[in-house]
Amino acid sequence: MQVSVENVGKLERKLTVKFPAERFESQVSARIAEMGRTVRLKGFRPGKVPTTVIQQRFGAQVRGEVLSDLIGSTLRDAVNQENLRPVANPAVDTTGQPENGEISYTATFEIMPEFPEVDVAALEIQRPVAEVTDADIEKMIETLRAQRRSFDDVSRASAEGDFVMFEYSAVAGDYRFPAEGLERAGSVLGSGTLFKALDEALTGRSAGDEFDTDVAFPADFRNESLAGQTAKVSFKIVKVQEPKLPTVDGEFAKLFGIVDGDLEQFHKEVRNNLERELKATLMARLKSQVAEKLADAHDGLEVPNIMVQSEAQQLAAGSVPRGQQPPPQLVEAATPMARKRVIAGLLMSELARKQELKLDRIRLAEQLAAIASTYEEPEKVIELYNSDPQLMSGLQNRVMEDQVALWVADHAKTTDDKLSFDEVMRPVSA
Repeated sequence: MQVSVENVGKLERKLTVKFPAERFESQVSARIAEMGRTVRLKGFRPGKVPTTVIQQRFGAQVRGEVLSDLIGSTLRDAVNQENLRPVANPAVDTTGQPENGEISYTATFEIMPEFPEVDVAALEIQRPVAEVTDADIEKMIETLRAQRRSFDDVSRASAEGDFVMFEYSAVAGDYRFPAEGLERAGSVLGSGTLFKALDEALTGRSAGDEFDTDVAFPADFRNESLAGQTAKVSFKIVKVQEPKLPTVDGEFAKLFGIVDGDLEQFHKEVRNNLERELKATLMARLKSQVAEKLADAHDGLEVPNIMVQSEAQQLAAGSVPRGQQPPPQLVEAATPMARKRVIAGLLMSELARKQELKLDRIRLAEQLAAIASTYEEPEKVIELYNSDPQLMSGLQNRVMEDQVALWVADHAKTTDDKLSFDEVMRPVSA
């Protein structure tokens, strides 16, 4: 086998491989002979099909299969011989025809870059730390109560937190919505379901009230004919209902899987859930920060274009409806961020390799258990992951990235950033 390598780009390589045509022909003959012993054709006894018949019927198929197998095996040998690290399956070009007693092909692919020495000690990391307090637990229980609140009719005027059902029509210039009659809607005042001006118009009203008022509709309102317009709106209040929160008792606890209604166990479950969510979010924020610091410190690193384009496609796909292909302009806009993510991902993988970090099986089991616990039948989720190599591989990669992030934080200039539960879970945008 003859091998030559050509650099056709910073990371792109063109590998030319030649192997004896005799090797190919001998394997074709062996494959044909094997088929002669096993193939079954109408009109022939098993094992008695003439070689010429097999060649006529299956010759082209066999030659294609043998050529594919030989290209695969010789390519692996050539890549190892030249110490190359392809990042994806190569594009192979060949006629498959012997020339001067040899069959040749070319394989074009991108390779992993040469990684610089990563000076982790120079990185400045702020590690977020937080804990779940009793106040956080009580706040979550109040949230759970609000989610399961009921509403009772009242005759008083509406206030924040009340549910208001109303009918309305809106007129802006020559446009009326609806074209005829009234549209019915309902919302909890102050919940954010309606825009502020509409909430204000409905506050302080009682069932049976009918009134007209000018309402400024926001520019992003779903009805384009009303968006950004000030319309004359006619209202009729159908009913006003005040919220009634359930009592935190045994029956309430049973709604959350506490079969015997034990309130102490209910509080423990709430704490466990909050701690699990907090742990995952803290890890995600640390990992994101480590990735960003690594990428910023090595922003000039050459990375495979195929990886950047794949990442850009995934990022852009998040901005379009599921199943649709993102337009080229969205992919192009996502490319800088994609490149940064690829740099970070490759550097984290290289750190794991150089530091000989081994997958923490205990952490993996904990992660899987945490994922499964959010489903009604956790054991089935665990079974699914254990039976699906792709799912398990993705989880293993995430766990290894967590381990790399923790290793970097332990070896960098790291200071703890003490935060509250809310600051971690509900950060305020700048």
